[in-house]
Amino acid sequence: MILRAFLLLTGFGFSVVGGVHIISYLNLMAAGKTFQEYVQFILYRIECQLFLVGLVFMLIAIFSSSKNQR
Repeated sequence: MILRAFLLLTGFGFSVVGGVHIISYLNLMAAGKTFQEYVQFILYRIECQLFLVGLVFMLIAIFSSSKNQR
């Protein structure tokens, strides 16, 4: 139970950090980059990849079953 709560909170934190960076990098499009260049840029940034890692952590925490549940 504690591991699931830890995964959920850590995943939420990672998702928030990644989402904020993804939104902040939208300024690249105002600087003249195309949408394809923007997506290609954020795919290789580690802080943007934290968004996906956080989502995976949260999904594991929500959908994992405990052995003690009936």
